Amino acid sequence: MGFILMFSYTVPARILAQKLAIFVVAALMIVAASPQAHAQNAEFRQAVAQAANGDRDLVAFYRERNFEGIWSGSGDRARRGALQAAFDAAADHGLPAASYVANDLIARLQTASTPQEQGRLEVAISRQFLNYARDVQTGVIVPSRIDEAIQRRVPLRSAVSTLRAFAQSNPAAFLRALPPSAPEYARLMGEKARMERLLAGGGWGPTVPGRKLELGDSGPAVVALRNRLQAMGYLSRSSTQTYDDAIVNAVQQFQLAHGLATDGTAGAGTLAEINTPPERRLQAIIVAMERERWINRPRGERHIWVNLTDFTAKIIDNGVETFSTRSVIGARDRDRVTPEFSDVMEFMVINPSWYVPRSIITKEFLPQLQNNPNAVNNLIMTDSRGQVIDRTAVDFSTFTEETFPFSMREPPSQGNALGLVKFMFPNRYNIYLHDTPAKSLFGRETRAYSHGCVRLADPFDFAYALLSKQTSNPQEVFQSHLRSGKERRVDIANPVPVHLVYRTAYTQPEGRMQYRRDVYGRDGRIWNALAREGVVLRAIRG
Repeated sequence: MGFILMFSYTVPARILAQKLAIFVVAALMIVAASPQAHAQNAEFRQAVAQAANGDRDLVAFYRERNFEGIWSGSGDRARRGALQAAFDAAADHGLPAASYVANDLIARLQTASTPQEQGRLEVAISRQFLNYARDVQTGVIVPSRIDEAIQRRVPLRSAVSTLRAFAQSNPAAFLRALPPSAPEYARLMGEKARMERLLAGGGWGPTVPGRKLELGDSGPAVVALRNRLQAMGYLSRSSTQTYDDAIVNAVQQFQLAHGLATDGTAGAGTLAEINTPPERRLQAIIVAMERERWINRPRGERHIWVNLTDFTAKIIDNGVETFSTRSVIGARDRDRVTPEFSDVMEFMVINPSWYVPRSIITKEFLPQLQNNPNAVNNLIMTDSRGQVIDRTAVDFSTFTEETFPFSMREPPSQGNALGLVKFMFPNRYNIYLHDTPAKSLFGRETRAYSHGCVRLADPFDFAYALLSKQTSNPQEVFQSHLRSGKERRVDIANPVPVHLVYRTAYTQPEGRMQYRRDVYGRDGRIWNALAREGVVLRAIRG
């Protein structure tokens, strides 16, 4: 190697000699170190390849980089720091924070003495990163493994794409963007933190004894109710020992926020909700955050939001609720519960026929027909060719649930089980929204009575709201079809996403936190699954 030295004759010879010596020594050190550095790099890459072996995603990512690391270099300090910070905040998201061990891995990486150890730790950190990214972005658990009725298609991201994007991004900004961006998630996260502070402060105090308290009552139970309502934020400071108008109003506000009949009386159902411990409410919030991660994708500028636990169906336009109606959902029997899934509403059928599901025919109607061939005579029975069957010529006692060969249909009418309109988002579960002649059920507090489909209290208004985007007079368009008495299909010009969800805890953009009963027990099972994965409740001071 040759060196060209340029210097001024004005530099003292002693200083010049010192600079020349330093320059030569440094150059010799580079030359001496270069073969060893290349050897170490090759050994590191080989260790990365071996550690990633068996994991198709990690192999693909590191192969693209010629098995160079993203955590191990001196220039990777920002990535390591950002990952440590994200893991430190994992519990804020209701994640199993103890399962992410990046801090230990990073500390070991920084003290690793061999390229082989560095390579192994490099891949181990990438695995931890991917675990965290998946958990915070699309959820810790697989929904259908918890309950087969939760048919949520979780929007899982490609591991290779995640690593690739992270390696090319600002690491802190990338990690901050992983959780759901929906405002609901941020509000739930804030409520979670508030509840954790509440737990650290002792919660809501003693529970309320008794089974019923109402206007005019007095005594220790009323005092306990007063104190609990104050602790919950529903009642201002008061020293009353009597169930007065202020307590009536506070109970009504509590009932409103918990989906209860707002009669202002603290009956058994209301007291059960008032006495629910804050730990249970915190669990519901954490489960709601997990559910938000399962649906971490755009929901549609206009979409239909059916919250099964709230017994409502709503139309949301650009984040604003523009229509709401009460609903009836599937009964609690295993084969009648309403599943959770998302699809797209394409059309409505006015004056619909009801094509009776086979499960209802064989389980409910066949026993009736065996006792009386003229039972359910509002239904038309047909064979496999669509020919109407003469019931008097059939011996129904010869059939079982498996062998019954006929179909049944109820023609359009005021008394049709589907009412006068149904709203279709074709799906393999045969679930849809529809009218019903059984209007009295909408007055009940808990409304789980159907065979699985969702009945609407105000189906005509729901239809008008949907049609308002494609016609200037939606009411007349709908009513003209209705007056015909004939079955009519009306397409929705711009199909609308439909989300059947299950939220026992949800927020309002403005207003109180909302809680609902776990009508199917699903959220309890989800919490148990999260706890098995390592999610814990916290009490935080400050």
